[in-house]
Amino acid sequence: MPRQVRPLRIAVVGGGPGGLYAAALLKRLDPAREITVWERNAPDDTFGFGVVLSDETLGGIEHADPAVYQALQDEFVRWDDIQIVHRGRTLTSSGHGFAALGRRRLLEILHARCADLGVRLRFRTEAPPAAELAATHDLVVAADGVHSHTREQHADVFRPRITPHRCRYIWLAADFALDAFRFEIAETEHGVMQLHGYPFSAEASTVIVEMREEVWRAAGFHELDEQQSTERCAKIFAETLGGRPLRGNNSAWTAFRTVVNENWSHGRTVLLGDAAHTAHFSIGSGTKLAVEDALALAACVEEQPTLDEALAAYEAERRPVVESTQRAAAASLRWFEEPARYLDQPPRQFAFNLLTRSRRVTHANLRLRDPHFTDTVERDFGCPPGTPPMFTPFRLRGLTLRNRVVVSPMDLYVAEDGVPGDFHLVHLGARALGGAGLVMTEMVCVSPEGRITPGCTGLWTDEQGVAWSRIADFVHAQAPGTAFGVQLGHSGRKGSTKRMWEGIDQPLPAGNWPLSAASPLPYRPGINQTPHALDRAGLTAVRDDFAAAARRAARSGFDLLELHCAHGYLLSGFLSPLTNHRDDAYGGPVENRLRFPLEVFDAVRDVWPADRPMTVRISATDWAEGGTAPRDAVAIARAFAAHGADAIDVSTGQVVPEERPEYGRSYQTPYADLIRNTLGVPVIAVGAISSWDDVNSLLLAGRADLCALARPHLYDPHWTLHAAAEQDYSGPAAPWPDPYRAGSRRPPTGRTDAPKPRLSLDPRP
Repeated sequence: MPRQVRPLRIAVVGGGPGGLYAAALLKRLDPAREITVWERNAPDDTFGFGVVLSDETLGGIEHADPAVYQALQDEFVRWDDIQIVHRGRTLTSSGHGFAALGRRRLLEILHARCADLGVRLRFRTEAPPAAELAATHDLVVAADGVHSHTREQHADVFRPRITPHRCRYIWLAADFALDAFRFEIAETEHGVMQLHGYPFSAEASTVIVEMREEVWRAAGFHELDEQQSTERCAKIFAETLGGRPLRGNNSAWTAFRTVVNENWSHGRTVLLGDAAHTAHFSIGSGTKLAVEDALALAACVEEQPTLDEALAAYEAERRPVVESTQRAAAASLRWFEEPARYLDQPPRQFAFNLLTRSRRVTHANLRLRDPHFTDTVERDFGCPPGTPPMFTPFRLRGLTLRNRVVVSPMDLYVAEDGVPGDFHLVHLGARALGGAGLVMTEMVCVSPEGRITPGCTGLWTDEQGVAWSRIADFVHAQAPGTAFGVQLGHSGRKGSTKRMWEGIDQPLPAGNWPLSAASPLPYRPGINQTPHALDRAGLTAVRDDFAAAARRAARSGFDLLELHCAHGYLLSGFLSPLTNHRDDAYGGPVENRLRFPLEVFDAVRDVWPADRPMTVRISATDWAEGGTAPRDAVAIARAFAAHGADAIDVSTGQVVPEERPEYGRSYQTPYADLIRNTLGVPVIAVGAISSWDDVNSLLLAGRADLCALARPHLYDPHWTLHAAAEQDYSGPAAPWPDPYRAGSRRPPTGRTDAPKPRLSLDPRP
């Protein structure tokens, strides 16, 4: 039988801003409700100092409770600037718009509002267990923080995942108002330390000091008490503080923990705020998320016919928002775990990198906020006037790419006996006409046994080479300035399968060919066939197949060659410890697993023309326990670069079927960033890069040199030219073919001259 439509007895566990605001909203919506808030601390106890709220959150508060909104408006400190201190130089970016107030003052406002509405506040009182409260209340709101007892008591239902991170931080305050949101990096003898600071009143600022665990220990902070730590931090950042002291408030060094719950409700009990989720403080405030949770929960309880439906609607509404915020927070958190990686960047690029670290602030967004700052970053990058970063040229060996856009390799599976046909000509030719600087073929197989499917293209015969010459000639003649690249690969254990749309990774019903791999491990036991492990003769034969294919590729007129060492295919199978179980010289540590891919690379480089570049695609992580990890990816990239690779094409995954990728916008690009800024080698970034704004942001921040896009080019073969038109760019890096020039402006979509309304009638009587 459905539970009560409008819960009348409500218990709130935790008297932080989220719990208090939920109580106030639920009481305001129905004054007949009996609502009690349990808070184990005293009314004036609070940890931390300032709270930052966005205009979006404030807009929700204004509509839901004007009284709270007005009280907050009267208290807020507002500012627009972000200052970034890089090796003694302060760079300022404007137009960001922050609002903050003291956490204690926020609690006072919410206490007063709850008291006015008749919410019972029980301070210095531990709440009874949630199960006990649920027996006597219609709804239990668990807003008991990151260390939630409610979550722990029902972990079997909520199924939390709690991830600790690599930095220690301490929350302090200074008794003066900073004039901007300030980030400062201190390079000490023990390592990099960083300050995050912002004003929260006319007389005070929040100051968070953060550093890697090993730096924290090397500096001896683990042996200091609160006062000693506070004094030490004040000395390290004395210039920002003007020599003034810092103060704590029961402040302790802690490691941030990301909280994720599989479920947010259990019967009548629902999680809210940090009990349900956390997001790193570097992208904003946990208070913001908790207040937004409270708004959504109250609205869903009001709108839905039953409590079950209300809690389901609350989670459905909030989870996507929270997950998006947590992805952004994770990117920001990782940046602050590795600031030393970027310290050698030019100052303005470093500042731009920091500002865009979460991918929520982008090149276009920052240009709207502060065009002057963005102009200076672009000039330092080398952008000619009026030229977006993506339309600056890039040189690889003897090849100059007119822009930074790559059409990523995309398997088509429509070849006959490995010969590319008219479909390939039209597909690749259309994308060459579409303006990209480099157009890549699909994975071109080096032998019949190295095909993924019967529809894969190849370069194991001269006939195939001639067919590729036809396409290369079209690209060079009809899209002059577009580079044409070939990706050579061998399927390994992932071969002899149906075409993708017939059943991805499914074996053929008939006509299967034998597979070879680093080790005799089927891709999926019981489904895919078991490959044979290559012996010395087999290794030599495969190496020679690659070299022969490379010779044909050179004769076919390709401008660039990429060696496919990713996605679980043959060479990738040697690199990953999950697929390479050999006990000879080609197995074991990463330097041994690299041996055969490097032998193939060297054989190809020897026959590939010296002035034409070679790149290597790798899977920088297997997204699976025990697989290739970031440190392995750096070692692999370093080895290929040492052997002459001109760039590393950094992809991820597709190595083992049990992978668990962390999907999201630009989700693979941090691995390109890692390799580029650790080794200083050029990289191609891939992975859910979907907008020209993403491309500009990645390039300008120094996270990538080229950006490869696949699906956007399936959706729009002229993606690059349209990106130029949308940015009002018409220079040499994106020339429209003469027959298409009339389409270089977006056509009108409908009438735009309709008269605007002049009078709005107030619907109220």
